[in-house]
Amino acid sequence: MNPVTLTTERLLLRAVGPQDTDAVFAAAQDPDIQRWTTIPSPYLREHAEGFVGQMAPDGWADASMFTFGVFLPSGELVAMLSLTMRSLGVAEVGFWTAKEHRGNGYIVEATLAAARWAFTHLSIDRVEWRAEVGNAGSRAVAERAGFVIEGTLRAAVNNKGVRRDCWVGSLLPSDLGLPSAAPYLPAPSRPV
Repeated sequence: MNPVTLTTERLLLRAVGPQDTDAVFAAAQDPDIQRWTTIPSPYLREHAEGFVGQMAPDGWADASMFTFGVFLPSGELVAMLSLTMRSLGVAEVGFWTAKEHRGNGYIVEATLAAARWAFTHLSIDRVEWRAEVGNAGSRAVAERAGFVIEGTLRAAVNNKGVRRDCWVGSLLPSDLGLPSAAPYLPAPSRPV
């Protein structure tokens, strides 16, 4: 699949390339990004080069991972967001925000734009969000974007060789007022 570009009121979401190596490398030096995501730590320049030069383009080419750099109109990188295909009709969103741009709602805006695109152009029926238990910033983003927090999965995330519990949530097309690609039959309500 060829990369696409998405726009929101404040942001441009586009595929990253070699021209973004310095910005990705600089943002990924943040200890919080290294702690809460599965990027290598320490994060070396060669990691950034491999990410923008091979990993991100390969994901678009084989339709396994759709990675967007999230930019201001000035061209400044504020965040990174990926939708990784997990199973038929299911993608998992992952993101990080550069430290100096946190708290502005950029990644919420980008997540919603990417989810709308996935629901309307990729026949995705469920976008999952997962974060290690304790990553309150990621959970706040997910909740503001409308994800329903579904629970905690034991030992479901492997971060740098250590299994950790994670929160899981989902966003469905109906949560954004969009139709599903496949019929959805929710479980019947049961008294508690």
